[in-house]
Amino acid sequence: MKRISKAEFAERRTRLMEQMDTGSIAIVPGAVETIRNNDVHHPFRQNSNVMYLSGFAEPDAVLVLIPGREQGQYILFVRDKDPEREIWDGYRAGPEGAVAEYDADDAFPIDDIDDILPGLMEGRSRVYSPMGVDDAFDHQLMVWVNQIRSKVRTGARPPEDFSDISHLLHDLRLIKSRQEIAIMREAATISARAHKRAMLACKPGKMEYQLQAEIEHECMLAGSPWPAYPAIVGAGANGCILHYIENNSKIQDGDLVLIDAGCEMQYYASDITRTFPANGHFSEPQRQLYDLVLASQYAAIDQVKPGNTWISAHETVVRVLVEGLVELGILQGDINQLIEQESYKPFFMHKTGHWLGMDVHDVGDYKVGGEWRVLEPGMVLTIEPGLYISPHNQDVDERWRGIGIRIEDDVVVTRDGCDILTRDVPKEARDIESLMNGGQSSLF
Repeated sequence: MKRISKAEFAERRTRLMEQMDTGSIAIVPGAVETIRNNDVHHPFRQNSNVMYLSGFAEPDAVLVLIPGREQGQYILFVRDKDPEREIWDGYRAGPEGAVAEYDADDAFPIDDIDDILPGLMEGRSRVYSPMGVDDAFDHQLMVWVNQIRSKVRTGARPPEDFSDISHLLHDLRLIKSRQEIAIMREAATISARAHKRAMLACKPGKMEYQLQAEIEHECMLAGSPWPAYPAIVGAGANGCILHYIENNSKIQDGDLVLIDAGCEMQYYASDITRTFPANGHFSEPQRQLYDLVLASQYAAIDQVKPGNTWISAHETVVRVLVEGLVELGILQGDINQLIEQESYKPFFMHKTGHWLGMDVHDVGDYKVGGEWRVLEPGMVLTIEPGLYISPHNQDVDERWRGIGIRIEDDVVVTRDGCDILTRDVPKEARDIESLMNGGQSSLF
């Protein structure tokens, strides 16, 4: 299993501190455990920023960076060792483990943070933190600042400026390293097998959640601890609901099944959507719309290259879809005017993709200085055009109604173009039909 090395974590911290002002401090809180019901917790997942900078996966941690501090620039506040709690909840690294295992220069018990952190902040001109994300943490930060302010008559110097660290961190996270891309490729490969497994298992009469179970079974067998997001398994008209997650309907003969699902590996997400016929054969209207969506996706992927903007793929998809919808008679009018008036919106209402990384909708601005961001090598994004014709849309011929189609791949920008990480899942209609009808029985 591929992992991020300690050297890469150290490089990330160094790159972040190089962008911080002289005499500043960064304070980044980790995630806390959340109650699901009564005394049962939701599965814990570390805050992505803390994981990105440290690899430390335990709850109730705070990461501190102080560029130029002689006693050490990288500090962790963590839960103290507690043999009794470890019997119930499992291993804790403790402050000593934070130093030995996670390369912290200094580490302290989280219970002592109110006594120690104000002293680390004192004399610092600027505080960087993820402002506006966690109200409780923002309040606690001001409590620490006010502790320093209460001592100004004794010579204490409170910070003067406060900056959101998100912009600096998000720009770092937007460009993936070779190690990150290798992990994302592994996640994509596992998710691809899972989608193929679902196609092979699909039959009219099955429940949507049974296909979800096939997906999650394959991913967990391969070592994925959890899905990157709640799986969407929408049969028939449910495929027209963009964020459908009930997954509790029976799959009917003649339905298309839209599955949007991906696993997470080492805190990195995959995100794949495929649409296929429940009985293994596309009807003519399904095939016409499917081929149109696929053509738009191919055209959009051709736009993913250094120097093009993020929006280029979306603009390409819109034009291909509008031209196709006019050809099929679903839209009428001048192509350019239909695009300008956004007449396609009832059938394609979302953007063509998003950044992908530690979060499935990953961090990073889409515009910089009011202009669409230019693609650079190492960026990873999804390309996911779709068409969704509501069963209640009386403005289209009945044969099109209730058809929902989305095709999504994970794409990394390379020096001379792009690489499709999720290419192992069939998406040509003939290849899907061949797989489902025994022409390709192996998942591998």
